[in-house]
Amino acid sequence: MTAMPEGNAIIYCQDAFLTTNGKTAHGLVRRTSRYNVVAVVDSSCAGMDAGELIDKRSRGIPICSTIKEAYDYSNKRKMTATHLIVGLAPDGGHLDPKHRTELIEGIKLGLNLDSGLHDFLSEDGEMSSIAKKKGIKIRDIRKPPSRSALHFFSGKIEQVDSLKVALLGTDSAVGKRTTAWLLLDALVKAGHTAEMVGTGQTAWMQGATYSIIFDSLVNDFVTGEIEHAVWSTWNEVRPQVIILEGQGSLMNPAYPGGFEILAAGRPDAVIVQHAPARREYDGFPGYPLHPIDIQIQAIELISGKPVIAVTVNHEKLNEEETRSACAEITKTTGLPAVDVMRDGAESLVQILKPLVDK
Repeated sequence: MTAMPEGNAIIYCQDAFLTTNGKTAHGLVRRTSRYNVVAVVDSSCAGMDAGELIDKRSRGIPICSTIKEAYDYSNKRKMTATHLIVGLAPDGGHLDPKHRTELIEGIKLGLNLDSGLHDFLSEDGEMSSIAKKKGIKIRDIRKPPSRSALHFFSGKIEQVDSLKVALLGTDSAVGKRTTAWLLLDALVKAGHTAEMVGTGQTAWMQGATYSIIFDSLVNDFVTGEIEHAVWSTWNEVRPQVIILEGQGSLMNPAYPGGFEILAAGRPDAVIVQHAPARREYDGFPGYPLHPIDIQIQAIELISGKPVIAVTVNHEKLNEEETRSACAEITKTTGLPAVDVMRDGAESLVQILKPLVDK
């Protein structure tokens, strides 16, 4: 396994840090063991602290207008950047031509480039030529393994006797991964052994030991790769709890990734992440978000397992509105509703304790 951190990183998120398309950048600002994050690039909010903008918590990571400005800042701080990370996660995973031009400037500075886009930058002739001259690497995190290396579902998931908890959601870009990490931290703090199976490029970039890049796999092998990742986690570590990071949602018109996670990961319990202020699926105007009680019914019907709690994304809600939303969710679903970003995940650990101790 590669030693981590791999280097000092600039996160490129031009025009998107204050949107859900910046979720990869948000995740890396919040935590990563793979890199030391020294700066973020987005001219629309330059001069701000990245942590203050997303969590109202200073993290000492400035937002700069350009990659060159961020690079100069890293030199001044004696933390010279070695990596440029594409922190953009646009619908469809395509690179805007304007952003391509700016990323080329980063390569010219001698920065290794890591990208989680569906457009494979290592196959861009100009980029790869400059990278070769500079002696640096371009890594496309979403480039799938060769077919010969992929796994087909076998049923070995039934050997896994760790408690498997899926962190699903009612929408994409709703905070599932962030909540999964917070739950992992809370479980470990409470004295339990736990691991998270990452299912997207951001979890890999954050350093999740057991990861697959779900949405770049050939469909026939998605369930087998989920099964293999969960089984490998159990086989190598034997944790008490394995947390499965969800993708999209069962009823999202573009990202219905929860089906395979339920079918192949075969969780023992499910926690659902929900943003009460949302009325439509993220990025899809005219597609109303299905009510949370309907989404919970669908999850339980498909999995045959219980949803045990709802975790709340408080976007566009103040603290009082969030608490009212939690109370309304509990009234509607009969389940505890928790804002883990504000209140922590310790209450989830208590909810899980009877299942962990079985």
